[in-house]
Amino acid sequence: MHAIEVKIRRPRGRTVVRKTIAVTGGAGFLGSHLCEHLLALGHHVVCIDNFDTGRHANIVHLFGAGEFDLVEHDMVLPLPAQLPRFEQIYNLACPASPRHYQRDPVHTLQTCAMGAMHVMQRAGHDGARVLHASTSEVYGDPDVHPQSEAYFGNVNPVGPRSCYDEGKRFAETLCTDFARQAEVPLRIARIFNTYGPRMRADDGRVVSNFILQALKGEDITLYGDGSQTRSFCYVDDLIDGLVRLMNSDANFSGPVNLGNPAQITVLQLAELVIERTGSHSPIVRGPLPVDAPRRRQPDIAKARAHLGWSASTDLAEGLDRTIDYFATQLACPVPQVDTSFMLERAAPSEDAALQG
Repeated sequence: MHAIEVKIRRPRGRTVVRKTIAVTGGAGFLGSHLCEHLLALGHHVVCIDNFDTGRHANIVHLFGAGEFDLVEHDMVLPLPAQLPRFEQIYNLACPASPRHYQRDPVHTLQTCAMGAMHVMQRAGHDGARVLHASTSEVYGDPDVHPQSEAYFGNVNPVGPRSCYDEGKRFAETLCTDFARQAEVPLRIARIFNTYGPRMRADDGRVVSNFILQALKGEDITLYGDGSQTRSFCYVDDLIDGLVRLMNSDANFSGPVNLGNPAQITVLQLAELVIERTGSHSPIVRGPLPVDAPRRRQPDIAKARAHLGWSASTDLAEGLDRTIDYFATQLACPVPQVDTSFMLERAAPSEDAALQG
């Protein structure tokens, strides 16, 4: 199998300073879109992933870009020393859906803690700037609505979701204290519910669940009474926010909410998916999972003021794109990818040895 050629469109009329950028978790849903975006800006991108939840199919088309490398590596372990010097590191390595992060909660905690530590250590060595991908789950089941960055959250430290919620909270603390102590430039993004193409069909999250059930004509499973709210951000908007945050003013610090403040109930989402798919699937109800948030809506005043950022993709439009993606997947399942050419490309050379 050969790498698929990809046409990179670089911004017109703008001079881009080429950087070497690491994206941990780069073969996942968000990570693969971020890698694609950074390549389009003209950067050299090193994708680091252990393929626990990431997929080769998400990144196979990027090998034709010429500035893309893959390193298969678990962030619980220190980064290989022979990698090139990074100028920026995006830390996205961690399963993000309950079905996946609850499969091995101890490893999830290790990924949050040790992964963040290894990223910060490498950034300190390389003189790199870090963007750590945190989550709205640090707010838990919030008593404050909408949630601003000043809210400390309402998290159960010993519940079935705690490995992710508390793991991400600990990672924020570790990154922040390490950044202060070692003077590493740090950005923290608290990401709210994001959806779009390349979501895994088996991740158990509400958008992918509803779309697949509707497309298959199956019952749409609604947990609880459907009155719980979420705020859904399309993946392209989220990636734009991450890149803006990474490249924000040097004096800008502290966590930043990135999400779409347009709030919708889960029942309304189910009805919208049925409408957009033209499905006749009935809605059935099940028990609400333990510690599932009742309300989730970001206050993005900080992102608006400092980044000039807000989500611009209408939910119906974003759902249509996501529905098209899953419809294609159902019609033509993703084949197994021969990764031998990837491993040859990814093998570090002496020329790419650690600098400094």
